[in-house]
Amino acid sequence: MKGEARMDLLSLRCFQVVARHEHISRAADELRVAQPSVSRTIARLESELGVPLFDRRGRRIRLNQHGAAFLRRVDRALGELEDGRRELADAAGAEGGSVTVAAETLLTLTELLSRFRATHPDVDVRLHQSPPDSMARRLRTRDVDLCLASQPLTGPALASVELLREDVLLAVPSGHRLADRQGVDVAALDGEPFVTPSRGHWQRALTDQLFAQAGARPTIICEGNEPGAIMDLVAAGLGIALLPAMARDSRPHEGVAWIRLQAPGCHRVLTLVRHKDVYLSAAARRFADFTVEHFRRAAPSSDGPLGG
Repeated sequence: MKGEARMDLLSLRCFQVVARHEHISRAADELRVAQPSVSRTIARLESELGVPLFDRRGRRIRLNQHGAAFLRRVDRALGELEDGRRELADAAGAEGGSVTVAAETLLTLTELLSRFRATHPDVDVRLHQSPPDSMARRLRTRDVDLCLASQPLTGPALASVELLREDVLLAVPSGHRLADRQGVDVAALDGEPFVTPSRGHWQRALTDQLFAQAGARPTIICEGNEPGAIMDLVAAGLGIALLPAMARDSRPHEGVAWIRLQAPGCHRVLTLVRHKDVYLSAAARRFADFTVEHFRRAAPSSDGPLGG
């Protein structure tokens, strides 16, 4: 290190955001500061540390090995300070508070949120729609307090509780050749056009898994990042899709017929996940407890409270 480093919290926060985006202008937008200011802050921090934190090629930047090592420490340090702030707010008896929740699809949260807000109107709930491959990182960096995940999250120090285990059904247009069937196997779907979210979403992962077990590949004709639109696309006759029983029960659609897919593992397991090394505020604990109880009343399947 060249001389004595004088890095401050604002510089570290700036580095953290730039490292996440690997893009100066996007980081500046999030930080709500001018782009040249972000560039100067990163340059000053690198000078203080005596090593480059990013590799630069033209206007593109990539976190290098020094930056990745430093980011792990910065995430930990800033996270501990944020945990301290939350813990002191709880100790001081601050009312209300906030909780930030990520879910793959917000449909899962609608009824839960309505009931939670009715009983806890003083708690500010913030939502993020997030793919599972970013959830573990967002929990670790305190971007979110809790995640509702429909596929297993991997990573150290994650604690989860099962909320719901439900069937996944085959949705087809009402006039489809299979619409009157009670059940079908995967072989009967060979060549059928599938509507599915893009890779990373649980429906796509399950579709690929079931077809792989049958030694086949699905014919994907539409994929995107709007899971809530899939039922409407099926009703419009665009293709068929795998959807949870919750979608059928919460939003009936006359243009869709539902069929049981006769394949092992054709179900969804919804879990509530937190990071055990991150302080969970009083507001977040209230939301977690409420969520477990909400799904327990709907369909008893929980295996206990969140660890930690």
